[in-house]
Formats: sequence, C-alpha cells, structure tokens
Amino acid sequence: MIKYALQCDAAHEFEGWFGSSADYDDQAARGLVECPVCGSRGVSKRIMAPAVAGTKAQRAAPPVDPKMREMMMAAMGEVRRHVEENFDYVGDAFAKEARAIHEGKSEERGIYGEASPTEVKALVEDGVNVAPLPLAAPKKTDVN
Repeated sequence: MIKYALQCDAAHEFEGWFGSSADYDDQAARGLVECPVCGSRGVSKRIMAPAVAGTKAQRAAPPVDPKMREMMMAAMGEVRRHVEENFDYVGDAFAKEARAIHEGKSEERGIYGEASPTEVKALVEDGVNVAPLPLAAPKKTDVN
C-alpha cells in the first residue's frame, strides 16, 4: 500500500491510499479519484516525504504523571459541564446554526451539538470557530 498527499483543483488537501503507484495512475486516468470535499476529479499528487524506518531505536514518550492526568481529566470535565450548563443544545442542527450565527443571521450565543466531520471541515474552512467538546468521563460504578 502507498499513501499519497493529494490536492484537488479547488485547493482542498486530502490523503489517499492505493495498492501501488500504478494503481493511483490508473484510477486517476479513469477519473476515479475525486476530492471528498467538493467532488472534483481534477486531483494531483502533492510532494510528500516518505516514511522511512530508522536504524536507531525510537524514543518512547515519557510516562504521564498520574496526578497531572487526573488534573487534566478534571479540567476537561469542567469545560464540558460549563458548556452543557450555559450553552444552547442544538442537536444535529449544529453546523447550520453555527454558520447562521457566524453570518449574523441568528443571535450571537454559545451553542453545542453534533456535526459530521465533513460539516466541521466546511465550517473551519469558512472561518467559523468550532471546537470538539471533551468527552464525558466514564461513570464510576461500584464493582465488588
């Protein structure tokens, strides 16, 4: 398998996996490679550094201090709780409502809800400030 960095003629960047370089060339020639954002078939390869395994052992990430991890998890829980208590839940209309607020068509306020990765990408590309909400902490249960 080979991974290529690709770009469409509308400047959307994405990656594609192919069985071989020849597979990419064949699919591109037949118009089968298209941009996942806009559907353009005018796609070209971008310069990409190959992933080459080194001979030296890779450094492992330093272990995370359990107290630091606990503090970070608590802080993320506080962020989530604050959003849930103070922002408007708009469900799966999040992308539409966030865009309406950004364009001044809806009142300025904090909102949260659900959006697909494609919707989030489009919002970010259009300059709409969005961020993922931290996941809720798992519920503690009594286990005997």
